Amino acid sequence: MKLAKVIGTVVCSIKDPSLHGMKLLVIQPLTDEMQLDGDPLVAVDTAKAGPGDLVWWILSREACLALPEPFSPVDAAITGIVDDVTMLDPGIKHRDEIFSKG
Repeated sequence: MKLAKVIGTVVCSIKDPSLHGMKLLVIQPLTDEMQLDGDPLVAVDTAKAGPGDLVWWILSREACLALPEPFSPVDAAITGIVDDVTMLDPGIKHRDEIFSKG
């Protein structure tokens, strides 16, 4: 799972039938420190998110599994809306640091 901010919506006049009734949103991926992380992308919304929401999202095959039709042509899906982010140990930035301390 990754964090992102919803920055827009996508309107399609024609889309794959498996996506009927599904909302498409533009998201800006974020790092764990809430900094921009790459280019914006389009994700299918399964969580009823909207512009300005902080969301978590998934990629690849897992994105399809979040949809009612598991064989939809989808690369990214929003799977939840984030209410709060708390860092318990701000001294640890990446998991690689945890394993390299040994």
